[in-house]
Amino acid sequence: MDLELSGRVAFVSGSHRGTGEGIAKVLAREGAHVLVHGFAPDDPERVVREIRAAGGRADGVHGDIASDAGAAQAVAQANGISQQVDVLVNNYGTAEGPGWLSGSARDWIAIYEKNVLSAVRLTQAFVPGMKARGFGRVIFVGTIGSSRPAARMPHYYASKAALPNMTVSLAKELAHSGVTANLVSPGLIATREVLERFSEERLRDNPAGVICTPEHVGNLVAWLASPKSECVNGANLRIDGGAADCVN
Repeated sequence: MDLELSGRVAFVSGSHRGTGEGIAKVLAREGAHVLVHGFAPDDPERVVREIRAAGGRADGVHGDIASDAGAAQAVAQANGISQQVDVLVNNYGTAEGPGWLSGSARDWIAIYEKNVLSAVRLTQAFVPGMKARGFGRVIFVGTIGSSRPAARMPHYYASKAALPNMTVSLAKELAHSGVTANLVSPGLIATREVLERFSEERLRDNPAGVICTPEHVGNLVAWLASPKSECVNGANLRIDGGAADCVN
């Protein structure tokens, strides 16, 4: 199926590694010009190089999108490469920090900056251009833990729980504009970090019996980025092989 992404420009936050890298590579494979984002200047280099070696189009941008200044820096670089961003994948997020009975309120604020406000900053930067052109896709990347949190890292799960709400709100805000907003919620994905912690047997422990990879997530994101997904809006699409519990 031709996803009609040739000529489209996609910004994927946190795409210098992990699930974001898989998303970026699939979008490039489908013909999009991908802006690979990292935090330090050299973060995107490897992924950009690999995408280009495979025949795709990619450029690197950098900036700490957990801050206003860093987000503005990344947006300015993106605008310098291309005056349009058709697809925004708010992939960046982090799972770190203390449990309920340790740490402080500042840990909760810091994780909210990373997992929620980073996406808000980029959305506010790129959506006006999408509206003006009459086409755009905003895709948030969350977790199945949004509705099935673990006891550990409560501030992480609480921040990710904001994303389903934000997705529906944004979809309503952008009604009749040609811009849609959707959420992809992965389960346990076989990133490098996950493969260091879990066995193959554990990763296959889902009803589909498959190891869910960053490429699987990228395939779903690429379809949502496509004009062919125009009737899907405000949705939360789980991608976890049908796993019944939250382990990430």
